[in-house]
Amino acid sequence: MNWGMKSNYKRIGEHIRLVDERNKGLQVKQLLGLSISKQFIPSVANIVGTDMENYKIIRKTQFACSTMQVRRDKKMPVALLQEVDEAIISQAYPIFEVKDEQQLLPEYLMMWFTRSEFDREACFHAVGGVRGSLEWEDFENLQLPIPHITKQREIVKEYNVIQNRIALNQQLIQKLEETAKSIYKQWFVEFEFPDENGRPYKSSGGEMVWNEELGKEIPKGWKIITITDTGIIKAGGDKPNIFSETKTNECPIPIYSNGITNDGLYGYTNKPNYSKNSITISARGTIGFCVLRREDFDAIVRLLVLTPNYPTSAIYLWQTIKQIEFDNSGSVQNQLTIPQIAVTNILFPEIEVLNKYDSIVSLIYQNIEILTKENQKLTELKDLLLSKLATIEN
Repeated sequence: MNWGMKSNYKRIGEHIRLVDERNKGLQVKQLLGLSISKQFIPSVANIVGTDMENYKIIRKTQFACSTMQVRRDKKMPVALLQEVDEAIISQAYPIFEVKDEQQLLPEYLMMWFTRSEFDREACFHAVGGVRGSLEWEDFENLQLPIPHITKQREIVKEYNVIQNRIALNQQLIQKLEETAKSIYKQWFVEFEFPDENGRPYKSSGGEMVWNEELGKEIPKGWKIITITDTGIIKAGGDKPNIFSETKTNECPIPIYSNGITNDGLYGYTNKPNYSKNSITISARGTIGFCVLRREDFDAIVRLLVLTPNYPTSAIYLWQTIKQIEFDNSGSVQNQLTIPQIAVTNILFPEIEVLNKYDSIVSLIYQNIEILTKENQKLTELKDLLLSKLATIEN
């Protein structure tokens, strides 16, 4: 491997220095940890009986890193403190700062540390026993391109615009999800859905009837039915013969499994077995994790799929099934079966109420979908910007 051949590549060690300031007199209280995803997190360490004076102080625009287990984790945890003016961190972490911010911007250096190529290089140099630690000297010998400070500022500004947009979209998604949850609670837990005059049903004197199974009153015309009564439940099949790990013209149809990350996306195939507005429910591992699918798809083993009889009941059913705690005490491994889910009772509103609910909440989820797709594109753009750093010229 021949790292850093270009003329504007410089050793990291030329531009940084170690800092070791201890928390004498316990002046700093906020304790942070360092995550594998290169961020500071509130520390979960048990500090009972610990001498907090020995902890290191880290100040704004300083870095903390871990050189341990780099090879094992295939990442070097390193983060730039930007959120607070000062904090304390375990003495196990080296803390360093940029010597001259007119030569190298800390934010630009952090961008370099964020690249997957940096982690690969750090991993290549990590030696020493099972843990595969990176020697400090080897870390200092790693190189990066350092263009003129004006160029660095431009790059950081561009990167921050993307980062801020992603963060803003995340906040909007969270707000929309909270709104959808509160509408569900208002309509189907408190029974304050709008009546024919647009007033809250229960508190405006809407007729309620006693239900034995639930042990409470429910709106007149609503009933208790099993999940099987709401649609068709099937178990996911085997991996299809026509399969691609990425989306292609031949294989545009997503395949889902019971994974939670990336909503369980497993790969792609050429034709769907299930229609959009079906709900997938994980039947192994984290059982009951369910997702409303907004496109035609295929599902493989360890997933159950519910295709609702009424398309407008899909969001309601999805939200309701999410609340259920399925009993798996009888099985050796966490698993959910069709007979088990088939006999599960749920409250089912009148169809007019469902239609009204769907028309309102569909718009919320459409907005969430748009923002999620935008964030995927922005993340791709961010990765592209990071990969371009290696070829940057003055």
